[in-house]
Amino acid sequence: MRLMSRLLPTTVVGSYPVVKGSGIFALVDPLKHAVEVAVADQVAAGIDIISDGQVRGDMIRAFTSRLPGIRGSSVVGKVQPARQPITVGDTKYALSRHPKVKGILTGPSTLAHGLAVETPFYRNKDELVLDLAQALAVEAAYLESAGVTVLQVDEPIFSTGAANIAVGLEAVNAIVARLRIPVCLHVCGGLSAVIDDVLQANVAIFDFEFANNPGNLDLLSEKDLRGRMIGYGCVDSADPAVESVETIRKRIEAGVDVFSPEAMLIDPDCGLRMQSRDAALGKLKNMVAAAGMVRVGYTS
Repeated sequence: MRLMSRLLPTTVVGSYPVVKGSGIFALVDPLKHAVEVAVADQVAAGIDIISDGQVRGDMIRAFTSRLPGIRGSSVVGKVQPARQPITVGDTKYALSRHPKVKGILTGPSTLAHGLAVETPFYRNKDELVLDLAQALAVEAAYLESAGVTVLQVDEPIFSTGAANIAVGLEAVNAIVARLRIPVCLHVCGGLSAVIDDVLQANVAIFDFEFANNPGNLDLLSEKDLRGRMIGYGCVDSADPAVESVETIRKRIEAGVDVFSPEAMLIDPDCGLRMQSRDAALGKLKNMVAAAGMVRVGYTS
Protein backbone atom coordinates (compact mmCIF):
# COMPACT_ATOMS: atom_id res chain seq x y z
CA MET A 1 0.00 0.00 0.00
CA ARG A 2 1.27 3.46 -0.88
CA LEU A 3 -0.24 6.61 0.59
CA MET A 4 1.68 8.87 -1.79
CA SER A 5 3.55 8.55 -5.05
CA ARG A 6 6.98 9.09 -3.52
CA LEU A 7 9.04 7.07 -1.08
CA LEU A 8 9.29 7.91 2.62
CA PRO A 9 6.40 10.39 2.86
CA THR A 10 6.39 12.46 6.04
CA THR A 11 3.58 12.95 8.51
CA VAL A 12 2.94 13.79 12.16
CA VAL A 13 1.47 11.73 14.97
CA GLY A 14 -0.91 14.58 15.64
CA SER A 15 -0.63 17.19 18.36
CA TYR A 16 1.21 20.51 18.13
CA PRO A 17 2.01 23.28 20.64
CA VAL A 18 -0.97 25.50 21.40
CA VAL A 19 -0.43 29.11 20.27
CA LYS A 20 -3.50 31.05 21.40
CA GLY A 21 -4.68 34.13 19.60
CA SER A 22 -5.64 37.51 21.00
CA GLY A 23 -8.10 40.26 20.20
CA ILE A 24 -11.82 40.24 19.56
CA PHE A 25 -11.83 37.17 17.32
CA ALA A 26 -10.16 35.11 20.04
CA LEU A 27 -13.15 35.81 22.26
CA VAL A 28 -15.34 33.87 19.86
CA ASP A 29 -12.94 30.94 19.39
CA PRO A 30 -9.76 31.22 21.49
CA LEU A 31 -8.20 28.17 19.83
CA LYS A 32 -8.89 28.99 16.18
CA HIS A 33 -5.53 30.76 15.96
CA ALA A 34 -3.84 27.69 17.44
CA VAL A 35 -5.29 25.52 14.68
CA GLU A 36 -4.13 28.00 12.05
CA VAL A 37 -0.61 28.11 13.48
CA ALA A 38 -0.36 24.32 13.73
CA VAL A 39 -1.48 23.83 10.15
CA ALA A 40 0.70 26.64 8.78
CA ASP A 41 3.79 25.34 10.56
CA GLN A 42 3.32 21.81 9.28
CA VAL A 43 2.87 23.07 5.74
CA ALA A 44 5.91 25.36 6.07
CA ALA A 45 7.98 22.44 7.34
CA GLY A 46 7.08 20.46 4.22
CA ILE A 47 5.06 17.69 5.89
CA ASP A 48 3.32 15.51 3.29
CA ILE A 49 0.34 14.42 5.42
CA ILE A 50 -0.52 16.99 8.10
CA SER A 51 -2.96 17.04 11.01
CA ASP A 52 -5.22 19.74 12.44
CA GLY A 53 -2.80 20.09 15.37
CA GLN A 54 -5.10 18.58 18.01
CA VAL A 55 -5.08 21.81 20.00
CA ARG A 56 -8.54 21.61 21.59
CA GLY A 57 -7.73 19.98 24.91
CA ASP A 58 -6.11 16.76 26.02
CA MET A 59 -6.61 13.56 24.06
CA ILE A 60 -9.19 12.18 26.51
CA ARG A 61 -11.39 15.19 27.22
CA ALA A 62 -11.39 16.35 23.62
CA PHE A 63 -13.65 13.36 22.88
CA THR A 64 -15.31 12.36 26.15
CA SER A 65 -16.63 15.86 26.79
CA ARG A 66 -18.74 15.52 23.65
CA LEU A 67 -20.14 12.01 24.11
CA PRO A 68 -23.59 11.52 25.67
CA GLY A 69 -23.40 9.16 28.64
CA ILE A 70 -20.24 10.78 30.00
CA ARG A 71 -20.18 13.63 32.51
CA GLY A 72 -16.77 15.01 33.40
CA SER A 73 -14.55 11.98 33.98
CA SER A 74 -17.46 9.69 34.85
CA VAL A 75 -19.57 7.36 32.75
CA VAL A 76 -23.13 7.91 33.94
CA GLY A 77 -25.16 6.15 31.23
CA LYS A 78 -24.93 4.36 27.93
CA VAL A 79 -22.30 6.02 25.78
CA GLN A 80 -23.70 7.35 22.50
CA PRO A 81 -22.16 9.01 19.43
CA ALA A 82 -21.65 12.75 19.66
CA ARG A 83 -24.59 14.84 18.48
CA GLN A 84 -22.31 16.78 16.14
CA PRO A 85 -18.91 15.96 14.61
CA ILE A 86 -16.08 16.54 17.08
CA THR A 87 -12.93 17.06 15.00
CA VAL A 88 -14.30 17.61 11.52
CA GLY A 89 -14.36 21.43 11.66
CA ASP A 90 -10.63 21.75 12.34
CA THR A 91 -9.87 18.91 9.93
CA LYS A 92 -11.75 20.69 7.15
CA TYR A 93 -9.71 23.80 7.84
CA ALA A 94 -6.53 21.75 7.47
CA LEU A 95 -7.87 20.30 4.22
CA SER A 96 -8.48 23.83 2.93
CA ARG A 97 -4.75 24.52 3.35
CA HIS A 98 -3.23 21.18 2.33
CA PRO A 99 -4.43 18.28 0.15
CA LYS A 100 -3.33 15.45 2.48
CA VAL A 101 -4.62 15.40 6.06
CA LYS A 102 -4.69 12.71 8.70
CA GLY A 103 -7.83 12.35 10.81
CA ILE A 104 -7.10 11.36 14.41
CA LEU A 105 -9.14 9.63 17.12
CA THR A 106 -8.14 8.72 20.65
CA GLY A 107 -8.78 4.99 20.81
CA PRO A 108 -11.62 3.35 22.76
CA SER A 109 -9.36 1.59 25.29
CA THR A 110 -7.36 4.73 26.06
CA LEU A 111 -10.56 6.72 26.51
CA ALA A 112 -12.08 4.05 28.77
CA HIS A 113 -9.07 3.99 31.06
CA GLY A 114 -9.37 7.74 31.56
CA LEU A 115 -12.92 7.35 32.86
CA ALA A 116 -14.60 6.06 36.01
CA VAL A 117 -17.64 3.83 35.48
CA GLU A 118 -20.41 5.14 37.73
CA THR A 119 -23.44 3.46 36.21
CA PRO A 120 -24.79 -0.11 36.45
CA PHE A 121 -25.21 -0.06 32.67
CA TYR A 122 -21.60 -1.26 32.33
CA ARG A 123 -20.34 -4.16 34.41
CA ASN A 124 -16.73 -3.40 33.49
CA LYS A 125 -14.56 -1.28 31.23
CA ASP A 126 -14.43 -3.94 28.54
CA GLU A 127 -18.12 -3.35 27.84
CA LEU A 128 -17.50 0.39 27.85
CA VAL A 129 -14.66 0.04 25.33
CA LEU A 130 -16.96 -1.59 22.79
CA ASP A 131 -19.60 1.14 23.08
CA LEU A 132 -16.91 3.81 22.79
CA ALA A 133 -15.81 2.13 19.57
CA GLN A 134 -19.29 2.43 18.13
CA ALA A 135 -19.42 6.11 19.07
CA LEU A 136 -15.98 6.77 17.57
CA ALA A 137 -16.87 4.90 14.40
CA VAL A 138 -19.44 7.60 13.69
CA GLU A 139 -16.76 10.30 14.03
CA ALA A 140 -14.45 8.23 11.82
CA ALA A 141 -17.11 8.12 9.12
CA TYR A 142 -17.48 11.92 9.31
CA LEU A 143 -13.72 12.29 8.85
CA GLU A 144 -13.72 9.93 5.89
CA SER A 145 -16.53 11.91 4.27
CA ALA A 146 -14.59 15.13 4.89
CA GLY A 147 -11.77 13.76 2.74
CA VAL A 148 -8.94 12.68 5.05
CA THR A 149 -6.20 10.56 3.48
CA VAL A 150 -5.78 8.25 6.46
CA LEU A 151 -7.37 7.82 9.88
CA GLN A 152 -5.16 7.29 12.94
CA VAL A 153 -6.40 5.62 16.12
CA ASP A 154 -4.24 6.42 19.16
CA GLU A 155 -3.95 3.63 21.74
CA PRO A 156 -1.01 4.48 24.03
CA ILE A 157 -2.64 2.37 26.75
CA PHE A 158 -1.78 -0.81 24.83
CA SER A 159 1.91 -0.69 25.73
CA THR A 160 1.29 -0.23 29.47
CA GLY A 161 -0.28 -3.59 30.23
CA ALA A 162 -3.35 -1.89 31.71
CA ALA A 163 -5.73 -2.67 28.84
CA ASN A 164 -7.43 -5.87 27.76
CA ILE A 165 -5.79 -5.92 24.34
CA ALA A 166 -8.13 -8.58 22.94
CA VAL A 167 -11.11 -6.31 23.63
CA GLY A 168 -9.13 -3.27 22.54
CA LEU A 169 -8.35 -4.83 19.18
CA GLU A 170 -11.98 -5.87 18.73
CA ALA A 171 -12.88 -2.22 19.26
CA VAL A 172 -10.25 -0.91 16.83
CA ASN A 173 -11.33 -3.46 14.23
CA ALA A 174 -14.94 -2.33 14.61
CA ILE A 175 -13.87 1.18 13.58
CA VAL A 176 -11.78 -0.14 10.69
CA ALA A 177 -14.71 -2.17 9.38
CA ARG A 178 -16.75 1.01 8.85
CA LEU A 179 -14.16 2.70 6.61
CA ARG A 180 -12.70 2.49 3.12
CA ILE A 181 -9.65 4.67 3.79
CA PRO A 182 -6.46 3.26 5.38
CA VAL A 183 -6.41 3.16 9.18
CA CYS A 184 -3.25 3.60 11.26
CA LEU A 185 -2.87 2.30 14.83
CA HIS A 186 -0.49 4.39 16.94
CA VAL A 187 0.99 2.74 20.03
CA CYS A 188 3.82 4.56 21.78
CA GLY A 189 6.29 3.18 24.32
CA GLY A 190 8.16 -0.09 24.44
CA LEU A 191 6.41 -2.93 22.64
CA SER A 192 8.17 -6.07 23.83
CA ALA A 193 5.27 -7.32 25.96
CA VAL A 194 2.50 -6.58 23.45
CA ILE A 195 3.84 -6.59 19.91
CA ASP A 196 2.42 -9.97 18.87
CA ASP A 197 -1.04 -8.91 20.03
CA VAL A 198 -0.86 -5.43 18.52
CA LEU A 199 0.10 -6.80 15.11
CA GLN A 200 -3.21 -8.68 15.01
CA ALA A 201 -5.09 -5.42 14.39
CA ASN A 202 -6.80 -5.20 10.99
CA VAL A 203 -5.11 -1.93 10.10
CA ALA A 204 -3.06 -0.84 7.10
CA ILE A 205 -0.40 1.03 9.11
CA PHE A 206 1.24 0.54 12.49
CA ASP A 207 2.81 3.65 14.00
CA PHE A 208 5.49 3.10 16.65
CA GLU A 209 8.26 5.08 18.29
CA PHE A 210 11.85 4.19 17.43
CA ALA A 211 13.84 7.30 18.40
CA ASN A 212 13.10 7.12 22.12
CA ASN A 213 12.65 3.32 22.03
CA PRO A 214 15.32 1.96 19.67
CA GLY A 215 14.69 -1.54 21.01
CA ASN A 216 11.43 -1.51 19.05
CA LEU A 217 13.44 -1.69 15.82
CA ASP A 218 15.16 -4.93 16.84
CA LEU A 219 11.80 -6.28 17.96
CA LEU A 220 10.06 -5.45 14.68
CA SER A 221 12.94 -6.84 12.61
CA GLU A 222 11.76 -10.30 13.61
CA LYS A 223 8.11 -9.75 12.72
CA ASP A 224 6.13 -10.24 9.50
CA LEU A 225 4.04 -7.15 8.80
CA ARG A 226 2.15 -8.95 6.02
CA GLY A 227 2.33 -6.01 3.65
CA ARG A 228 1.30 -3.37 6.17
CA MET A 229 3.17 -0.06 6.45
CA ILE A 230 5.14 1.30 9.40
CA GLY A 231 4.76 4.81 10.73
CA TYR A 232 8.38 5.21 11.70
CA GLY A 233 8.95 7.49 14.69
CA CYS A 234 12.42 8.94 14.10
CA VAL A 235 12.22 12.18 16.12
CA ASP A 236 12.17 12.11 19.92
CA SER A 237 9.02 14.00 20.85
CA ALA A 238 9.90 13.92 24.56
CA ASP A 239 13.25 15.71 24.12
CA PRO A 240 13.12 19.52 23.83
CA ALA A 241 16.40 19.51 21.90
CA VAL A 242 16.08 19.68 18.12
CA GLU A 243 17.97 16.73 16.68
CA SER A 244 20.28 17.41 13.77
CA VAL A 245 19.34 16.38 10.25
CA GLU A 246 22.22 13.92 10.34
CA THR A 247 20.97 12.25 13.52
CA ILE A 248 17.49 11.82 12.08
CA ARG A 249 18.89 10.62 8.76
CA LYS A 250 20.82 7.84 10.50
CA ARG A 251 17.68 6.77 12.36
CA ILE A 252 15.71 6.60 9.11
CA GLU A 253 18.45 4.62 7.39
CA ALA A 254 18.41 2.12 10.26
CA GLY A 255 14.69 1.69 9.65
CA VAL A 256 15.12 1.30 5.91
CA ASP A 257 17.48 -1.61 6.55
CA VAL A 258 14.64 -3.41 8.35
CA PHE A 259 11.45 -2.33 6.60
CA SER A 260 12.47 -1.01 3.13
CA PRO A 261 11.54 2.55 2.07
CA GLU A 262 8.36 1.41 0.31
CA ALA A 263 6.89 0.34 3.66
CA MET A 264 7.72 3.44 5.69
CA LEU A 265 5.89 6.60 6.66
CA ILE A 266 8.22 9.04 8.44
CA ASP A 267 7.04 10.86 11.57
CA PRO A 268 7.96 11.86 15.14
CA ASP A 269 7.65 9.30 17.95
CA CYS A 270 4.51 10.94 19.28
CA GLY A 271 2.72 14.28 19.37
CA LEU A 272 4.71 17.48 19.88
CA ARG A 273 2.18 19.35 22.03
CA MET A 274 4.46 19.57 25.08
CA GLN A 275 7.34 21.21 23.18
CA SER A 276 7.78 24.89 22.38
CA ARG A 277 6.63 26.04 18.97
CA ASP A 278 10.24 26.69 17.90
CA ALA A 279 11.33 23.20 18.96
CA ALA A 280 8.36 21.51 17.30
CA LEU A 281 8.86 23.37 14.04
CA GLY A 282 12.61 22.73 14.12
CA LYS A 283 12.10 19.02 14.65
CA LEU A 284 9.65 18.80 11.75
CA LYS A 285 11.87 20.76 9.38
CA ASN A 286 14.89 18.61 10.18
CA MET A 287 12.82 15.44 9.83
CA VAL A 288 11.64 16.50 6.38
CA ALA A 289 15.21 17.35 5.34
CA ALA A 290 16.51 14.01 6.63
CA ALA A 291 13.76 12.03 4.86
CA GLY A 292 14.59 13.91 1.67
CA MET A 293 18.27 12.97 1.92
CA VAL A 294 17.45 9.28 2.37
CA ARG A 295 14.86 9.43 -0.42
CA VAL A 296 17.40 10.82 -2.89
CA GLY A 297 19.69 7.91 -2.16
CA TYR A 298 16.99 5.46 -3.21
CA THR A 299 15.63 7.31 -6.24
CA SER A 300 18.81 8.65 -7.84
